[in-house]
Amino acid sequence: MRDHFEIRDHDAAGRIGELEVPRAGVTVETPALLPVINPNIETIDPGRLRSEFGADMLITNSYIIRTTDDLRERALEEGLHDLLGYDGAIMTDSGSFQLAEYGEIDVTTTEILEFQRDIGSDVGTPVDIPTPPDAGRERAESDLEATREALADAEAVDVGDMLVNAPVQGSTYPDLRERAGREAAATDLDVFPVGAVVPMMNGYRYDDMVDAVAAAKRGLDEDCPVHLFGAGHPMMFALAVALGCDLFDSAAYALMARDGRYLTVSGTEQLEDIDYLPCSCPICHEHTPDGLRAAADGERESLLAEHNLHVTFEEIRRVRQAIRDGDLLELVERRARGHPAMLDGYRALLDHVDRLERVDSASKGTFFGLSHESARRPEVRRHHDRLARLDVPDSLLCSEYGEPSDHAFDEVWRVVPPFGPFPRALSETYPLTAEVPDRTDAAAERAAAEGVRALAEANPDADITLAHRGWGADALAAVPESVTLEDLSETRA
Repeated sequence: MRDHFEIRDHDAAGRIGELEVPRAGVTVETPALLPVINPNIETIDPGRLRSEFGADMLITNSYIIRTTDDLRERALEEGLHDLLGYDGAIMTDSGSFQLAEYGEIDVTTTEILEFQRDIGSDVGTPVDIPTPPDAGRERAESDLEATREALADAEAVDVGDMLVNAPVQGSTYPDLRERAGREAAATDLDVFPVGAVVPMMNGYRYDDMVDAVAAAKRGLDEDCPVHLFGAGHPMMFALAVALGCDLFDSAAYALMARDGRYLTVSGTEQLEDIDYLPCSCPICHEHTPDGLRAAADGERESLLAEHNLHVTFEEIRRVRQAIRDGDLLELVERRARGHPAMLDGYRALLDHVDRLERVDSASKGTFFGLSHESARRPEVRRHHDRLARLDVPDSLLCSEYGEPSDHAFDEVWRVVPPFGPFPRALSETYPLTAEVPDRTDAAAERAAAEGVRALAEANPDADITLAHRGWGADALAAVPESVTLEDLSETRA
């Protein structure tokens, strides 16, 4: 058990947790965003990040500090917190990014962790090997072995009370990601970043990102805090949190501001194309698009960066509240409609519904059926699995229109797509209190039919009749021949 991370609440695979960072004397509530600070370029004063934006942790690059003479001397003399002017927790990267970009760096895991310890880092990182997506398997396995050796070296370093990251690599090979997660969890290290996903996100390959994280999570223990390295765009936080990610780091707020780009939860806009600011953060409240465009370059960059951070932290808070309310997947569905690639990511998430169902809360807020994908949610799967537990009479009518005034059945159960049949006595229990459209779609009908099939297969001796409202051929094909069908749309025409 990792006693520095405690899960307080959860929904889907997302969780609200508390990460204790002993060296900083700080407890970070997760999901959390770590703004990236370039020690050579100050876009926003780090001292403002905690007081104005609520950032209890940030991340900076210890390799840059170590290889820059004046920064190295100041960090060793003053300490990292005084160097940056920041009193929260500080995570430091090791140079692995530079390794991925330039092919080699002149530092070992032991050397960089000792340096991170000496300058006062609160969470350090070994020199892992970030293998890009679609690399050959031989390379991925070789890089993974080098990363495993780096984790072993990290365990041997006396880091005091500094926490240490155990990166999970494996490129786009699910079995390697799972193995890497399992090996990382077996160490005595503390935080578990899923690495080398930035190229996937830059290429809008959110489905591949989902599969990589899901594979890593299969190997990791539930009490492992998971950091999605390099994930900083607000539109993907809900999706990543629903997968089980707890920490994110963002350089996007500054990099996009430098390029004149304005972040929103549904994408990125060029400032030059905006006529109205759709945000109520302090920057957008006090400025107009023309005013921002007219500002001097440095001021415009700073103002845009502040807006980008505000909208990013706002989304983190929104995700936390969604977990608390039990409607995280509804938020994921809304975000998925903002971009086709995000919809691919959401559909990929639902491909892992078996794992989601195992960790999803059994009782929470009202289920809202918002889309075709709602029929694949874990609550529907759980209901179908539980149908076999119900006592079924000899003669049963399952009806979308409720109980008829005159009938000869022993009992009449309700049918609500996408859940399917259930006794009327369960109508006020979650998730059968669901709010779903009256105009059902084919996916909801098919899911409801699969529920009827599960009930019939669990009770082969029962005489079951399904009264449906004109379901399509695909749904009806899922109903066993032993079930009598009655089309209510014809009788009410």
